[in-house]
Amino acid sequence: MDEKGMALSETVWTRLDRKAGAIVELTVRQLRHRISTWVVLGVGALLMVLLLAFYVDSVRETFEPIDNDGDSIDYDGDGYPMGQERIYGTPDWDQNQYPGSSQFVRESYIDSNDESRNFYGNKSWDGWAFFEASWIDVDYEREYWNYVDWNLNDMEDCSGLDLEDLQEMNGWGNACDYGDQDGDGLTTYFISGKWRGEGLAYVPEQYYLEWGYWTEEAYIEPHSPDVYINEDGIDCFDSSGDKVECPASDRLTGRHGFDDDGDCLIIQADDNRNGVACDVIWLSSNGVVTEISADQYVDEDPDEQEYIGELGHRTFIIAVGKGAFVILLGLFLPLFLALGLVRDETENGTLHLLLSKPIHRAEFIVYRLLGYLAVSGTYVIALSLVVGLVSSVLGPGDSIIRLSDMPVWLGIGLATTLVLAAYGSVFNAMGLISPKYGVYFCIVLGIWEFMMGFLSIINPNWTVSSISISHWALQMVDAIVLMAWPDTIQWAAMDEAFGINSGLSDFWSPPVHTLGTQSAAIAFINSTVILLVVTCFWVLIGKSVFSRREVM
Repeated sequence: MDEKGMALSETVWTRLDRKAGAIVELTVRQLRHRISTWVVLGVGALLMVLLLAFYVDSVRETFEPIDNDGDSIDYDGDGYPMGQERIYGTPDWDQNQYPGSSQFVRESYIDSNDESRNFYGNKSWDGWAFFEASWIDVDYEREYWNYVDWNLNDMEDCSGLDLEDLQEMNGWGNACDYGDQDGDGLTTYFISGKWRGEGLAYVPEQYYLEWGYWTEEAYIEPHSPDVYINEDGIDCFDSSGDKVECPASDRLTGRHGFDDDGDCLIIQADDNRNGVACDVIWLSSNGVVTEISADQYVDEDPDEQEYIGELGHRTFIIAVGKGAFVILLGLFLPLFLALGLVRDETENGTLHLLLSKPIHRAEFIVYRLLGYLAVSGTYVIALSLVVGLVSSVLGPGDSIIRLSDMPVWLGIGLATTLVLAAYGSVFNAMGLISPKYGVYFCIVLGIWEFMMGFLSIINPNWTVSSISISHWALQMVDAIVLMAWPDTIQWAAMDEAFGINSGLSDFWSPPVHTLGTQSAAIAFINSTVILLVVTCFWVLIGKSVFSRREVM
């Protein structure tokens, strides 16, 4: 290129830079001098201060141990916590049965299809029978819901009735007088329920009867409820059988979990169906734990203090990043700052002065949006880094500052900036399409996006939420979290499997739009491209409307 061509090239780019710089600078200056701008930015900063205050308060509070499995509670009010009743095999819903109480021991029974249908004895009975009684315990009240309510002075006469009529008349837990059948002076009763007495029992066909005795009662000291809080922690073992720290995902191989309190060993649970009772399976992929399947009552009550600090800290970052930055700031900043970027200049009569220079109208819209982003984008990125710095100092860990948090906060600021660009282009176009009613369309759209944002947090797989801008920004946050903290999947699995209840699983899940690769980087790129495409599309819409409008 000769000197003349070089001079022309430099002149074109110089003029382009001057036009862009002038309009961007004008936009920044206008926004900076608006009271509404400082009000909105101040409210956003105040919101972050309040959230940090809540976080500081939660960090300073003394953490109370939590009974995750509820076995420290005395549900039936018999003075024994449920954990102790499990150990002794007594129910936690019957106040009359408790450790040391008299227990029923079954000796034998007559099944519905047994050939021999008679048995004589002095027993505790359970079932259906014609009972020729030598003696009846009319005060028998071992099991309140179906013992026989004896009232010998006012007992219904059922002698001569066939079995079908007896069954219809005599419901469960009742007895009727069937008379002296063989003239020996002993009354036969048709009984259904539980009773105690001596006599000859005849069981009709298709009915059953079992019998046994009650043990003597013994006093057992009730355990303190504190014994059953944090009593069964998360146990992990390496391939050699030695215990290891559970968050170390690269060492989580083989069978894990130990029933510290023994309540699983009583029932021999195998809920994960691996053929081994009372254990925990940690499933991993590419060195990261993705799922934890525990048998019932194994590792079910860990010491939350070991885990809640890290889980709570990550939950705070993700919740603030999604709810406060992406959804709230991402919506309200463009609603107040971007809606009138071009419309206001038209209404003020200053637009023709700005367009008197040789500048394309599409360029003008882009430069106005860049000026708006220079203010709002700088604000959200700076605010995210400040909040991140404060929270990283307060967060758990041995170092003064958790440097691993900063990429997440920077990513949250970037995702919010892309949201500001997308919403800014949409709201600006709405203001051009309908200068009078555009604000109402923007408010309706804002409500829609607000709803879709929270639906995406609850379940990112819902198809309806994927047509919203907020959904893709939230997917960016999920991807950024996974890239910065690859073990977040493991922490979420621990949170859900062991009932730690930090809320991490409520606010975060692995990104969905990975194009089948399960890669967080692909999800990040995919979401970024979608947001940029939406921004460019609405810039073109605004340019198309603006190009056909006469400037007065």
